[in-house]
This record gives sequence, C-alpha cells and structure tokens, in this order.
Amino acid sequence: MAGRRSRHPEITPELLLRAYSIGLFPMADSADDPELFWVEPDMRGVIPLDDFHVSRSLAKTIRKSPFDIRFDSAFDAVLAACAEAAPDRPSTWINTKIKSLYGTLHRMGHAHSVEAWEGDQLVGGLYGVSLGAAFFGESMFSRRTDASKICLVHLVERLKDRGFRLLDTQFTTEHLKTFGAIDVPKIEYEDMLANALASPHLPF
Repeated sequence: MAGRRSRHPEITPELLLRAYSIGLFPMADSADDPELFWVEPDMRGVIPLDDFHVSRSLAKTIRKSPFDIRFDSAFDAVLAACAEAAPDRPSTWINTKIKSLYGTLHRMGHAHSVEAWEGDQLVGGLYGVSLGAAFFGESMFSRRTDASKICLVHLVERLKDRGFRLLDTQFTTEHLKTFGAIDVPKIEYEDMLANALASPHLPF
C-alpha cells in the first residue's frame, strides 16, 4: 500500500470529514484491530463519471431488474455485511470504530448506501461518504451474482443525475477497472478533489 500512513489517537466524525477533504481516509489492519490509521495513496483510484463503462452482459442483466435497488434504507446492515468475511475476502479492515464513525456520518447525512434487495433479503450493496460534489466509495459486498455491480451502476447514475464531479474508489482493482477505474497521481487527485469540493454539498 504505497502512500503516507500515520496513526491518530482519536478520530471524530468531524475530523473524519476534514480528512476526506484533504485526501486522507482511515483504515484498520484488521476487523479485530481497535486502532485506525490514516492512508494517503501516492496513486488514487478514481472512476471518471463520464467514462463509466458497463459491459453488454451486465447491461442485459440490469434490464431484467433482478433486484429491488434502494438507497439509504439499511445503511447499518450494508456496513455490517461489508465487514463480514467472505470466501473471496477472508478478512476485512472494517472494525468496530469504523462502524461507529460511519454510522454517525450516515446520521449526519454524509454517508450513504446503495442496496440490492431480493424480497425482504439484502443480497448486495455498497457504502461511501459524500462531501461537496465528491463521493468516496468505501466497500461493497455481494451475496448474489452481479448484486454489487448493479449497485455500482445505480450509484453512478445517481451521482451523475445530482451533479457530482468525483467518484473516488481509493484504490483500483481489476474488478473496478472493468468499469473504467483509473489510477491518478496524488497531485492530480488533489486538483480533482479541490474542484469537487468547490461545490456546495450536494444532496445524495
């Protein structure tokens, strides 16, 4: 994980928002580690909203409307699911402190979830933080094929509809690159972030 990493004795929701505004975000070494540290990657993952790519196969699946997509109806449940271990993710960095902080940000109107439902069962979702015209994606989970991918598509549509300028993914993965995610140098990211934060805080 390239980039600056430093610990802080106590992180409040207000400090957390300030950190996002200057390009920092918190992580833990594991879900069992009570401590958090700040991360500032040298290369930042971003999905350019105007270059978002949806494969033909995924677009075909979306047209079938396999899930009921909701926003902010079960934030805590999405956060808890993202924190769970999975076959392809034996451990996560979402500890108790992160759950508490982001739950508070949600109640403050700065953290949001996109959810895929199958009847009354939550089968996929993602969550992140909004600030100005920027959205910082944090984590996603899927219990059905394509559930988290479809949530990402709906997230991008919502951000574009509301005038957001930046979708920050923190890092890129091969999975995110299929949607158009790119790595940008820190100095370029800082300009993108400043541009997005020059806007008043947009409603999600």
